[in-house]
Order: sequence, then C-alpha cells, then structure tokens
Amino acid sequence: MDKRSLSISGHRTSIALEPEFWAALEMMTAESGQTMAALIRSIDANRQTANLSSAARVAVLRWYQAKATTALS
Repeated sequence: MDKRSLSISGHRTSIALEPEFWAALEMMTAESGQTMAALIRSIDANRQTANLSSAARVAVLRWYQAKATTALS
C-alpha cells in the first residue's frame, strides 16, 4: 500500500492504495489533463461510499470498463 496526502475541498486527507491503482489514477490524470488533486476531488464529490479509497478503486474500475467497451465497439 502506498499512502499519499492530498488537499481536497479545503482540507488535507490521506489515501492508501495499491501502487497499481495509483498508476491507473496517474494515467487518468494524464488523459484528462487534471491534477491528481482535481481527480480525487471529483471522485470524492461523486462517490457512493463512505470510504474515499474504495471510491477511487471503483473510479479506476469504471475507467477501465469504459475503455474496454470502447475497444469492443
């Protein structure tokens, strides 16, 4: 697990994720042109779970699912 601290919505928070999830989030930021903080802020604003780390994992899964769907089309 890698733990990173970010400032989102005016407060500091820490997120612990496996390195593979951090790598995927970095790919998402590169593709979208967002900073990591902006991406996590967006995930935080739209999450359906109380846990931000879980919400980040779900966001990565959905991103890959969208890519797979596009590739199959």
